[in-house]
Amino acid sequence: MKNLFAAIAALLLPVVASAQLSISGKITNTVGEALPGATVSINNPTASAVADATGKYHFNDLKPGNYTLKVSYIGYQSLTKNVVLGANEIVNIALSNGTLTAEEVTVSSTRAIKNSPTAYTNLSKKDLAKNNFGQDLPYMLNQTPSVVVTSDAGAGIGYTGIRIRGSDATRINVTINGIPYNDSESQGSYFVDLPDITSSIDNIQIQRGVGTSTNGAGAFGGSINVQTTTRRDTAYADINASVGSYGSIKTTASAGTGLLGGHFSLDGRVSRIHSDGYIDRASSNLKSFFVSGAWYGKNSTLRANVFSGYETTYQAWNGIADYVIGDNTRSDNRTYNELGYIDATNSFYKNQVDHYTQNHYQLLYDKKISNKLSFSGALHYTKGKGYYEEYRNADSLKNYGIAPIVVGGNTISATDLVRRLWLNNDFYGVTYALKYQPQTNLNMTLGGAYNQYKGAHYGDVIDVFTPIGLPSNYEYYRDNAKKNDFNIFARAEWHLDKVLLYADMQYRHIYYSFYGIDKNLNNAQQTAELNFFNPKAGITYQFNEHSNVYASFAVGNHEPNRDDYVDSPPQNRPKSENLKDFEAGYRISGPVFTGGINGFYMLYKNQLVLTGALNDVGSPVRTNVKDSYRAGLEFDGKVKIVNQLYWGLTATWSANKIKNYQQFFANEDGGPLVGETLKTTDIAFSPSLTGSSVISYNPVKGGEIAFISKYVSRQYIDNTSNQNPQGYTITPENAGNPYAANRLLNSYFVNDVRIRYTFKVKGVKNIGLGLQVNNIFSEKYEANGATYADVKGNNILNYNYFFPQAPRNFMASVSLSF
Repeated sequence: MKNLFAAIAALLLPVVASAQLSISGKITNTVGEALPGATVSINNPTASAVADATGKYHFNDLKPGNYTLKVSYIGYQSLTKNVVLGANEIVNIALSNGTLTAEEVTVSSTRAIKNSPTAYTNLSKKDLAKNNFGQDLPYMLNQTPSVVVTSDAGAGIGYTGIRIRGSDATRINVTINGIPYNDSESQGSYFVDLPDITSSIDNIQIQRGVGTSTNGAGAFGGSINVQTTTRRDTAYADINASVGSYGSIKTTASAGTGLLGGHFSLDGRVSRIHSDGYIDRASSNLKSFFVSGAWYGKNSTLRANVFSGYETTYQAWNGIADYVIGDNTRSDNRTYNELGYIDATNSFYKNQVDHYTQNHYQLLYDKKISNKLSFSGALHYTKGKGYYEEYRNADSLKNYGIAPIVVGGNTISATDLVRRLWLNNDFYGVTYALKYQPQTNLNMTLGGAYNQYKGAHYGDVIDVFTPIGLPSNYEYYRDNAKKNDFNIFARAEWHLDKVLLYADMQYRHIYYSFYGIDKNLNNAQQTAELNFFNPKAGITYQFNEHSNVYASFAVGNHEPNRDDYVDSPPQNRPKSENLKDFEAGYRISGPVFTGGINGFYMLYKNQLVLTGALNDVGSPVRTNVKDSYRAGLEFDGKVKIVNQLYWGLTATWSANKIKNYQQFFANEDGGPLVGETLKTTDIAFSPSLTGSSVISYNPVKGGEIAFISKYVSRQYIDNTSNQNPQGYTITPENAGNPYAANRLLNSYFVNDVRIRYTFKVKGVKNIGLGLQVNNIFSEKYEANGATYADVKGNNILNYNYFFPQAPRNFMASVSLSF
């Protein structure tokens, strides 16, 4: 009998030896919070994994035997655990607080925590990498709730835009490592100035609504909190190249030393992106680099970041006239001369470009003072300088402060010329946060920032096509601006058994002034001093470890931007905006389904809304409305259908209304403005329904096929809801052109396919192949637009301009990791 068992064992031994087993689990801290980014390594064979956004890790294709797991995470004590593998094992590990301070303190002071009564979404480096084929950062966020993205060039490279809950980028607070990124004057965030910043991001948190207190411009639609490169313990080198439609090319090289001597690390990246754009004359030439060096002490971390972006983009910000989009019979028989423009009636100038360089310097310091108290602080400086250049046909000399000139007996009052409008700015300041945890169930944070901005706006005439004796680089206006921004906030989270109580208070002081001669040669001098108090409170009830319900109330205040001031006299200065934000929701996480539903009611006072028109540099014109609101429901979920098939889904329904809105129409007959009061109307660029879907299938190890969908319902491009003043009708010429007859963007449903496959070969840690086919069904749609509605006689004339998005296009990539 013994011999029989021995023979059976001998026969089964090869089968057992060749069995493919796995080790998986979740990495948390001692209170059960996930630690995304934790490093897990094993021996025999040597391999490593990084915990995902939920703290989960896994090793596949392992043979039976003895293994040693080593888990490390900055700010926590490393842990080693022996595992005897005879079957698939689930090994969950909880790490204790360590002696090294966590770099994340720098950004966590302005972030929502696991059970915060706030609507938020976290994206890990892995999440971002899946979609990073070279498009601008807003496109990496397109599948998160309530987000709509747009591209001036039509393909996601160059100038892009983002809206959250219908609010544009001027109302979305953006911080990079806790440092404000929004432009101090326009309050927008121009990610084109940081090409391929996605490749240097470790994680992002998107908050919707007012959210937690943060630094910089007030968050009305939401906030985007970016954390860049963090510590990697082993050396690495990565090369990535993407190529695709419209001459689009992206090349990226990055490398890091890993942890040297237990104290030092150095990381760097360089990137270059080019695209001709889908729209004619919408090319982009972009360059960037990112360098980060860090020193790790027993109780402190010091990190220095230096990063820069350079962009030259052809000006596509004015959009395409509706009659061009709607007329399929048009032909392009233009003849260009050596400067790129055709004749005396056009402005297709070859250097009609925006040219800008932005350099960032950050010094981040984190200190663990005691087991209960930690400090984080940052010094920062940003230097930006650039211009946009344009050709002007038969431009009046009086626009440049020049009287008519007599040359050879002829009086010259206008000439063709080329001008540059410059922006030269400096932004610097300090941010700080003290985190105090007197007991395990109580966290308190005291933080804030002081930042100063100085910006010079000026214009030069660099070329004149009529000899009028103008000096070289003739400066015809200069307007200098200064803005001081101070804020201080205090926040506390108190855990009482299953209840989390949250309170947050912020005081913000702003001083803004500008003086000089503006681009219209008017004496421009204004000052504004604003004080805001932004309280917030919330409660979360935890049913169990996997589900909770929450409610919150927050107040936000937001100052007007530069154009709001410049386009109005001091006696008619726009008012600051006030928002009362009510939020309530339910969240659940489990092995099969993770998701939540959130309801919001955002009540505005004196909201600055878009009129639908653009000024001469493509910026939207706005006006105060006394009463308006946004109310809606957001859903966000992910379900595991089977082990290899997942479905992620988001959906937002909302009503976005203005009460008693008055619209004025210019009268082309020279008469007074025609006004119309609308009792209730829709807020411009606020679709009532948005949704996204990602169906992801992993057929083989390292392989993924994803079908990605995005739906955006109809949205208006002004605040009239396409209503005309009484007694006026659309002109017969416009009535036959649906693009011109309506002041709206039609709904669209766009589908993409993404394929990725990663594998290893000897000498290369990882080889990645990727293909993304965008708009696979070639949906014809416009994602953005502008309108100028006038009256003539008894007719309405709509001058509409749209931003068509690209039909079917692709990007393919290959990456190597060493």
